[in-house]
Amino acid sequence: MKLIGLTGGISTGKSTVSRLLAEQGLPIIDADKIAREIVEPGRKANQLIRQHFGDEVFLEDGFLDRPKLGQIIFQDPEKRKILNRCTHPYVRWEMAKQAFLYWIKGADVVIFDVPLLIESKLDRFMSMTVVVYCSEILQLQRLKKRDNLTEEQAIQRMKSQMPMSEKVEKADIVLDNSSDLKQLETQVKNMVKKIKPSVFTWFYEYAGPPVAIAFVSILVKRYAPVLLNVIADSVASLK
Repeated sequence: MKLIGLTGGISTGKSTVSRLLAEQGLPIIDADKIAREIVEPGRKANQLIRQHFGDEVFLEDGFLDRPKLGQIIFQDPEKRKILNRCTHPYVRWEMAKQAFLYWIKGADVVIFDVPLLIESKLDRFMSMTVVVYCSEILQLQRLKKRDNLTEEQAIQRMKSQMPMSEKVEKADIVLDNSSDLKQLETQVKNMVKKIKPSVFTWFYEYAGPPVAIAFVSILVKRYAPVLLNVIADSVASLK
């Protein structure tokens, strides 16, 4: 099963690409969605955030006050690191579980939609890394419009992430989202053709591990008694 990491910068269009890939029938593991779920009331990450940030970043119903928490972490890199330590282990565990379930179902490709894929070094586990790119000027315009931010607030959020130029350098595939949706759709379709493995590759990667485990089990079952007898005889001869 090929693991494809999908990332980008804030407001570069990663979520749009993720939606287009889902429409192409590819399974998506959405880190943002998982991150929202693991901080729901009663979850361990929720409790850790309350311990480190206090009650003021929570609503009366126990859910996070995301705008308030966002103001804190985008202004303070150390606070952002603390938040990541509270949430990332649980996000990664859930992503691993979902990936395993897709493998069990026989998926040939799984898309990991992760905003901080490269920053968190998860790209090391991917078969390919896809970066959704647009110019910084366009990124700034989109972010201000989308989140109704001032220019200063938008720049602050952009600077909290790795520069797009560095992400592009680490990419295997770059999708340029500087134009319209139609051009982006064409790029996504071409990308799907590139990342889809052949039937032989899929079968080898899907069936290979369980076949190997079964083969080793048979060898152990057949030769373990013989090996134990040899060891016993060797020990006895030393006495």
